[in-house]
Amino acid sequence: MFGMEWNQGMTMGYLVALVLALWAIFNILQNEYTGPFGKAFWSVLVLCVPFLGFISWLLLGPKATKNRIG
Repeated sequence: MFGMEWNQGMTMGYLVALVLALWAIFNILQNEYTGPFGKAFWSVLVLCVPFLGFISWLLLGPKATKNRIG
């Protein structure tokens, strides 16, 4: 009774982290401007540090690629 809300919140947090991680890794692997080391680095970071890794990739990953292109 008392722990039910806590478990549902944790489950929702894990699902959100999983969806964000899968979306980020899909985009990382599809990026043709990033080399193999960069893809491996970002993928490991996103998987090992779920929310912080995703946020750092979102802020630094795509922006770094755009700066290199144009």
